Amino acid sequence: MVVGCGALGNEVLKNLALMGVGKITVVDFDRVEVDNLPKSVLYTPHDAAMRRPKVEAAAEGIRRLNKHTEVVCINGDIAYDVGLGTFRTVDVVIGCVDNRWARYSINRLCMRAGIPWVDGGIDGLEGTARVFIPGINCYACNLGPEGMKDMARRMSCTGAVRQQMMEGKVPTTSVVASVIGAVEAQEAIKLLHREEIENGSLTSLCGRMFYYDGEHLTTKIADFKAYDEDCAVHEEWSPVMMAPLTTDSTVAETIDVVSNITHDDKVSITLNDCFVDYVIRRSDNRKTEVMCASRYVADMVGKDEQLSSTPLSGLYQNEYRTIDDSFPYMNLRLGDLGVPSLEVLHATSSSSDCYIGLER
Repeated sequence: MVVGCGALGNEVLKNLALMGVGKITVVDFDRVEVDNLPKSVLYTPHDAAMRRPKVEAAAEGIRRLNKHTEVVCINGDIAYDVGLGTFRTVDVVIGCVDNRWARYSINRLCMRAGIPWVDGGIDGLEGTARVFIPGINCYACNLGPEGMKDMARRMSCTGAVRQQMMEGKVPTTSVVASVIGAVEAQEAIKLLHREEIENGSLTSLCGRMFYYDGEHLTTKIADFKAYDEDCAVHEEWSPVMMAPLTTDSTVAETIDVVSNITHDDKVSITLNDCFVDYVIRRSDNRKTEVMCASRYVADMVGKDEQLSSTPLSGLYQNEYRTIDDSFPYMNLRLGDLGVPSLEVLHATSSSSDCYIGLER
């Protein structure tokens, strides 16, 4: 799986296709713009003119390089729109993202699925690459308090380039993307041959960081390893029990199936993103129904003429973090709650926790 289809993601995808990787899942929520073209080998001027989803344009570019590579496109946010079951179908994840929140999300999902991931980052003429393997190295454990705050900042590749140009900084170049993209692809291929890493035939970047400085043409490798045994992110969701459920299943059906699996009438399911049924404007207590996952509330409010001028801080949202037999909207489908395809549900009964996998 490759997460992020910007300049770095383009280089990684190009390398994987040319090396003959048989199947690649590509994840991104952005669209191709003109600013992407000078640094993206897979995109065309037509893609930018049509503002095609990056995953679709990237998939077409991959097929031009290797018609035998199977490409699965997920046009969505890695934090919410990619079910854990999708992670369980891949061998390694390669992160080509530009913010800490996305990296944190990839790390959390990889830990739950028990699979390694490769992280890359580029900024101006500098770049880094790292490897994280469950049980050895954890991205979350390497974040300090300031790093956790910074996770809230999210900006598209295009927005970052424009901001740097306004500040007089050097925007990311295709050269640094090709260097870091090559290292990421190389490390990912190594992880497909774990036995050779373990016997010393290959050396992995796990626990270390590769740093490239294009301005002064220097490279170095530094130790970058942290693994706190008390870190909650390390929890592997295993074993996963498959159930005859999909995103089209209703809440009532889901509760019934999970109850049968756990042999417990009192079960609750924790949602990855809370469900919001209505918002209340604090200034006048105006109540507006939204009926969506929390991540869509801003869009719903923006479409309401009477609420669009109200900042989100001026609204109270009524939300549900868990669903159980007291949930008031039992006929809603899991997809209506924002649950993605192939998700793994975290269910809690009176005696234990369990993990329920959805079918496609």
